[in-house]
Amino acid sequence: MKPAEETTGTAGAGLVRGIGRWDFVALFINSIVGAGIFGLPSRVDALIGPYSILAYLLCAVLVLLIIFCFAEAGSRFTGTGGPYLYATEAFGPTIGFQVGWLMWVSRVASFAALANLFVDYLGHFWPLAVTPVPRAVVLSAMTLVFATINVTGVRNGALIADLFTIGKIVPLILFVAVGLWFVQPANFQVSDVQIDYTSFSAAVFLLVFAFTGFEAAVIPGGEIKDPRRTLPFGALVAFAVIAPLYILIQIVCTGTLPGLAESQRPLSDAAGHFFGGAGGALMAATALVSIAGTLNGLMLAAPRILFAMAERSQLPPFMARPQPRFRTPHLAIVATAAVMLLLTLSGSFVGAVAIATLARLTTFAATCAAVPVLRRRFPDQADAFRAPGGLFTVVTALVLIAWLVTSSSLREAITVSVAVLIGLAIQVAMLRSSRASSAP
Repeated sequence: MKPAEETTGTAGAGLVRGIGRWDFVALFINSIVGAGIFGLPSRVDALIGPYSILAYLLCAVLVLLIIFCFAEAGSRFTGTGGPYLYATEAFGPTIGFQVGWLMWVSRVASFAALANLFVDYLGHFWPLAVTPVPRAVVLSAMTLVFATINVTGVRNGALIADLFTIGKIVPLILFVAVGLWFVQPANFQVSDVQIDYTSFSAAVFLLVFAFTGFEAAVIPGGEIKDPRRTLPFGALVAFAVIAPLYILIQIVCTGTLPGLAESQRPLSDAAGHFFGGAGGALMAATALVSIAGTLNGLMLAAPRILFAMAERSQLPPFMARPQPRFRTPHLAIVATAAVMLLLTLSGSFVGAVAIATLARLTTFAATCAAVPVLRRRFPDQADAFRAPGGLFTVVTALVLIAWLVTSSSLREAITVSVAVLIGLAIQVAMLRSSRASSAP
C-alpha cells in the first residue's frame, strides 16, 4: 500500500523540484540557526548558570530523536506539506488540518518576531531604524523582497538559503575557534549555583526555540529532488554540524563573558572581550545575516503549508494554483506575506516566542506518533529510512516532549488553544462550503 499523496499524484503537482541534496542541507541549517542562538545563551545562564551545558546536551538529544522521526516519516513521501502531510496520512484530515494550521501560525508568528528583532539589531548600525517610519519602511521592504524571491522560483529561494547559511555559519565557527583560546575554566565553577527541576526544564524549553525550526525545511517536499533520500541525509548531516556548534558557542560565552546572565547580546559582548570593538560589530552583523536567512526560510516554507492543505480541499483551491511561469504557489505566498507583514508591523519579538515553541512541540509530537502508524499502514516501503532504536526512539521523544510542554505557562497554553479553535472554525467553514457545493 502506498501513501495517498503518491497514489493520487496530486501532492505537489505543478511544482518544480529545484532543491538538491546540499541545498537541503543548507536549508535545514538555515532553518535552525536563526536568532535564538544570539540571545538564549544569557537567558539559559541566568536560569541555571554553568549547568547550561547539560541543558544544551539534553536538548540536542531530544531534538536528534525528533529528527530521526522526521527523517523516517519524510522518507515515505514525495509531496509537499511536511508534518501536515504525515499527520493527515496517519491520523486523518481533522488532526492533519490542526497540525498544518498550527505550523502555519507558528511560521507566521516567527517571521513577525524575527523581523522585529532584525530591526533591533539594525539599530546597532543605524539608530533611526527603530523609529516608527523607518521601521515600517524596512519591515515592508524586507517582506516584499523575500516574497518576490520565493514567487520567482523555488530555486531562487534555495540559492538565497545557501548564501545565508554560509554567511551565518562561518562567523559562528570563527567565534568558537578564537573564543575557545580565551575560555577561563574558573567560570564553570558550579559549587555556588543552585538549580531545581523548574529552572532546568525551563532552560531546556527555551533552547527548543534555538534548536528547532527544521520542520520548515521539510515542508517543500514536492520541490525537493529525490526527497526520500535527500531528507534523511540532509537532516542528519545538518544536525551533526549544528549540535556541536551550539554547545561550543555556550562554552565560549560562559567561559569568556563575566556577567553572562545580564547580557542582552551575549555573542556580541563575548566577542568584544577577545576580538575587541570590531568583534561586537562582527557578531551584530552576523546576527543580521542569520535572522535574514531564517526569514527567507520562513517565507519559503509557510506558504507551502497552505498549498498542501488546499490540495486536499481543506483550504480554498486557489491556494494550490501554481504560478504559470515560475511554477510556485504564488497566491499562497502573497497571502502569507500579507499576514506576516500585518503581524510584523503590530507585534514584537517576545510575544511570538512562546506560541511558536509550544506549537512546534505539538507538531513534533504528531510527527513522532505518526511513525509507528505509517510503518503499519505502508509496510512495503523497503527504501524508507528507519529511525534507529525503533519504537523506543518514538516513545522517548514523546515523553521528553510531554515533559517540555509541562514547562510552558497557562497563558501560553491558552494562546495555543485559541489558535486551535480558530483553525477548527476554518475547518468547519470549509466542510460546510464543500457540502453546499456538492448538494444537488
